[in-house]
Amino acid sequence: MLPESTAMVPAFEGRWSAHAVRLRLPSEKASIQISLPEGISAAEETSATLRYLSLDKPSQGELDCLPWRSDPVLDQALAAFPGLRILAQPFGETLFCFLCSATKRIDQIKVICEKVAHAHGAPLTNGSYALPSWETLASVGEQELRECQLGYRAKYIANCARFLAEHPGWLERVSAMPTAEARIALQQLPGVGEKIADCTLLFGAGRLEVFPIDTWIQQAMENLYGLRGWGKAQLQTFAKAHFGSQAGYAQQVLFAHVRSKQNARAAAARKNP
Repeated sequence: MLPESTAMVPAFEGRWSAHAVRLRLPSEKASIQISLPEGISAAEETSATLRYLSLDKPSQGELDCLPWRSDPVLDQALAAFPGLRILAQPFGETLFCFLCSATKRIDQIKVICEKVAHAHGAPLTNGSYALPSWETLASVGEQELRECQLGYRAKYIANCARFLAEHPGWLERVSAMPTAEARIALQQLPGVGEKIADCTLLFGAGRLEVFPIDTWIQQAMENLYGLRGWGKAQLQTFAKAHFGSQAGYAQQVLFAHVRSKQNARAAAARKNP
């Protein structure tokens, strides 16, 4: 979701599939309020939003399965981000966004997705645009995608879209496969390596046993757990053994904690150059 700011109340606006939702937190202890676009049932949109935010199910089970009692690093991270949830994003959109993410910062990925949505997506009731389906992308040429600042990623996305158009239902079948099989299947797609496959499975299919490793997480595991010099395969083995069935949840908590600490250090450095 994209944060906005007002003088008094923080607001967040986000889109997934055909949903366009605006959230406000009137006070620290108040419940979330949803501003709805016209023509959408409040009950249906509220239910869909709760599912998307993973607020339709308790998180205590995830915590109980994690080794925070014997892991002070994880315990500190969980304490810093109580109630953190992993969004339940659409599988196809998740794959698209992570294909856009290679060597890009989050702010750059947002710009790319906005450009693709505006150029090729369906209009939504709030005046914004949805991300195009893979079927729509199959009719868009590589050059048109490059005009959305995708760069070399345009080739991968165009080729993926053609493959998916030629194999209808493929993504749905993969999303239902056992995790190990789904990871192998996703890596058959152009531009999809282990990291993109793992991120797609974690964020798009709710496979909480998956532990994606990027530069941030590799550095976190090296610095926080003393695993310097470990390769990604070794880190995956450690994560599976140490964090178990909720490894993906642990990954997100650690990621959030490390990023927040770095942001705090950067803010302090700006104040005291």
